[in-house]
Amino acid sequence: MTGPGRDDTVGFIGLGMMGGRMAANILKAGHPLVVYDIDEGKTAHFGGLGAGTANGPADVATQARIVITMVDTTAQSEEVTVMEGGIIDGAQRGDIVICMSTIDPLAVKRMHGILSAKDINMIDAPVSGMATGAAEGTLRAFVGGDAAALDSSRHVLDAMTSEIIHVGPLGQGLIMKLINNMLFKINGAAAVEGMVLGVKAGLDPEMMLEVIGKSTGSSPAFLYRAQRMIERDFDGIRLDISCKDLELEAALGRSLSVPLFLHSVCTQIYEMGRAAGLGSQDATAIVKIYEHLTGTTVGKEGG
Repeated sequence: MTGPGRDDTVGFIGLGMMGGRMAANILKAGHPLVVYDIDEGKTAHFGGLGAGTANGPADVATQARIVITMVDTTAQSEEVTVMEGGIIDGAQRGDIVICMSTIDPLAVKRMHGILSAKDINMIDAPVSGMATGAAEGTLRAFVGGDAAALDSSRHVLDAMTSEIIHVGPLGQGLIMKLINNMLFKINGAAAVEGMVLGVKAGLDPEMMLEVIGKSTGSSPAFLYRAQRMIERDFDGIRLDISCKDLELEAALGRSLSVPLFLHSVCTQIYEMGRAAGLGSQDATAIVKIYEHLTGTTVGKEGG
């Protein structure tokens, strides 16, 4: 018997906190999968789950017609997609590359130009929903690019998401994601300030979460940050990644001559956290800066 054909196989590059969960859902949906991560242990783990493994991005593309990239930075995305040894070296005419990383929209357009010269399609499909949504397959994908390429990829995106929103041409999905991320980070910084202020004034943080969580001051960012502050849970989306996104959002604003005042203040708050050595922790860890300044701890234990 022969295994699944290349046309039916999905490739996945980048098996980190989000990518690993997303790739697992592709497997659960029954799609043949081949994976690669710079961390050989992560690649081997998926091999043990039944996925095919590759020795690099080009090797993934030789085995799969649709290849997903989910890496941290614009530079990494360009490296695995269009640089030597990247997807472009293994892909065939008519293949589809799905960029699900949160990166520079202009870089996606540059990569698309290089890929399209070889008749390789590309769409951007960044997602919202964080690690929980990635694990549960309930992410929302903001898709930019050709409608026909999206239709050809929809069965793969369905395995990882509960909603697929085609927002416009290539790059528009990323712009939507950056704006969503910007609002989440600004609201998150406000949640930190509010929780520290309340605790300093004598309010119980769990009561604050319950009351504000049902009131007009609530938001997904408040619920996420407040719960983590109380539980002293700083294992999540790294502050370094949040700062990377802030830089992309600022660049987008400058390119369009749009002032981003609240974004600028938020950036300085997050950069204080990075300067304090909190870059590898969830961005909620910026609360530690406020706690140090005020002599207050949000939650029942230090952390």
